[in-house]
Amino acid sequence: MGTSTAVGLVLGYALDRAFDDPQRWHPVAGFGSAASALERVTYADRRSAGVVHEVLLVGAVTALGIGLRRGGVVATALATWTVLGGRSLARTGRDMADRLESGDLTGARALLPSLCGRDPEALDADGLARAAVESIAENTSDATVAPLLWGAVAGTPGLLGYRAVNTLDAMIGYRNERYLRFGWAAARVDDLANLLPARVTGMLTAALAPMVGGHPADALRVWRRGASEHPSPNAGVVEASMAGALGVRLGGRTQYRYGTELRPTLGDGPAPRVADLRRAVHMSEAVQVGAVLTAALWSVLRR
Repeated sequence: MGTSTAVGLVLGYALDRAFDDPQRWHPVAGFGSAASALERVTYADRRSAGVVHEVLLVGAVTALGIGLRRGGVVATALATWTVLGGRSLARTGRDMADRLESGDLTGARALLPSLCGRDPEALDADGLARAAVESIAENTSDATVAPLLWGAVAGTPGLLGYRAVNTLDAMIGYRNERYLRFGWAAARVDDLANLLPARVTGMLTAALAPMVGGHPADALRVWRRGASEHPSPNAGVVEASMAGALGVRLGGRTQYRYGTELRPTLGDGPAPRVADLRRAVHMSEAVQVGAVLTAALWSVLRR
């Protein structure tokens, strides 16, 4: 089983690199629609209601993954392709850099919601570059490293179950009036699911820092010094290690549609610019390769 899982993960990663996500009938989008429909039934301003919502959806998707295990390499490869978002992330980062480089702030602001939930109208060019770098760091872990590691640990149930957890966090894991209590379970489960993947991402970022002109010691130093001050136990790790690897400063005032947060400053360098955004994309792609090799090796060794 370990070798077939490893082969399936590598093939699924290759499919993600070779083909764009389908514009219609994407399974993750279908899951999101089903979750929204269920929310109309399960929603109440209580943590217990959010727990029920989380258990029903994640449980159903994980059960589907268990049923697909008999499909072997093919099922693992297709599930991996379905849940990965590394190619789309890198393409969006490059598109953002192109628009910022050409001075197209309107186009850059229109693109930002595909990376993160910040208010694009409140950001200038430097703010957009910083938001994109931070989002690429976090989404490298969420969209590639974490699903690959969960696939290595639990096969297709791990792949699909993790994507369900992460998608629900993106939908309802907010600290606003509607979701502060109902989205609590989604946010906490996502935090737990990403504890190890975020730290593997941080280690890979540090190890591969020379590929973007950085130093592993700088990435580790910024991680140790600043990650724990971030409100997220996982985003702090990946953003800090990225800041150290790139030699830039991330964090600070962060404007969302629901309000403003003052994030800790991560790194000692200047604010990121377009060239740094391109380096962040390059780093993301390198980390993705490191992650699939790590996941495949893990799968084989745990036979």
